[in-house]
Amino acid sequence: MDGLILVQKPAPATSHDVVAALRRILGQKKVGHFGTLDPLATGLLLAAAGKATRLFPFYGKMDKRYEGRIRLGFATDTYDAAGLPASPECSVYPARAAVEQACRGFVGDLIQIPPPFSAKKVDGKPLYAYARSQKPVAGRPFRARVDAFDVRGYEPPIIDFAVTCGSGTYVRSLAHDLGQKLGCGAHLAALVRTEVGEFRLEDALTLEEIRNCLKNGRTGGFLRPMESLLPGLPRVDLDSDDAERIRHGRPISAAPHGEPGEAGRPLSRGPGDVVRLFGPDGRLIGLARLAAESPLYAPFLVL
Repeated sequence: MDGLILVQKPAPATSHDVVAALRRILGQKKVGHFGTLDPLATGLLLAAAGKATRLFPFYGKMDKRYEGRIRLGFATDTYDAAGLPASPECSVYPARAAVEQACRGFVGDLIQIPPPFSAKKVDGKPLYAYARSQKPVAGRPFRARVDAFDVRGYEPPIIDFAVTCGSGTYVRSLAHDLGQKLGCGAHLAALVRTEVGEFRLEDALTLEEIRNCLKNGRTGGFLRPMESLLPGLPRVDLDSDDAERIRHGRPISAAPHGEPGEAGRPLSRGPGDVVRLFGPDGRLIGLARLAAESPLYAPFLVL
C-alpha cells in the first residue's frame, strides 16, 4: 500500500504512536510521518505508506498553520502545559495592544532556541534526554520563519492565537519567548495543527475512521495514491524504453514529444527543475531534474 494519509492526531498520543497504530491497521511496516506533533498537540499529521515515505524531502518541508492558546503568568520547563513552573507567577497582564505588538515582533525570519524538552540533538543526544537526567544543555540556535502570528482573542491570562510558519518552527518557543518579551512569563496551553502545505485538517480522518475504511475495502477513502501526489510538479509521460532506462537510474532525453499543449512531454524547463515521471501504465515511477549541461532528465528518486 503506497500513498499519503491525512490523520487527525489525538492527545496525548505521540506522532510515533500514530505511526505504530497505522502499521497495525495497514498490516505493513513501511509507514512514517512528515513532521512531528508534540504529545499535547492535536490536529493534522501527514503520514506516508510504502513508497510515499521517500517523498519526505518535499512534504517534510511544507509550511504549517496552527491555532492554539497561550497562558500568560508563568513559564514552564517544557514551554507548554505539560511542564513544571519555571518562573514566579505574575498576576499583572499586559493590554491587548501590547500583546498584539509583541506578536508582530516575531513575524519574519528569526533565530530560535529549541525547548529543553525537544528532539533536537546535541552531540548525538536529544535535548529531552539531558533534561530528564537533570543535566539540561542549551540547544543550538537555528533559523526559523514566522509568516503570521495573530491574536484571535484575549481574556487575560489566555491568548487565543493563530500562527503560520515554516517547517521546523517551535510554537512552544514562540509562546515562551512571547512571555519573556512581555515580562510576565508564558507557556503554550493548547495547540492544533490545521494546515500542512495545501492539506487541511477537515480532510483528515481519525485512526478509527481509517480502520473502518480498510475493513469495508475502501482504501480510496483514506489513501491518496502516488499518482496524485506533488501535483505542482510537471508530469512527463514516458514510453516503455525510457521508462526502463529510468528504472535503472539512467538519464533520458528531455527533448519534447509533440507540440506544446499536446500529450507527451512538456517543453524543457530551467536547469534543476523537478518533474514527475510516469510509465506507460500511468503509474508514477520516479522524479528527475533537468540537467544543466545537456537536455536530459536525470532521475534522483526511482520508485
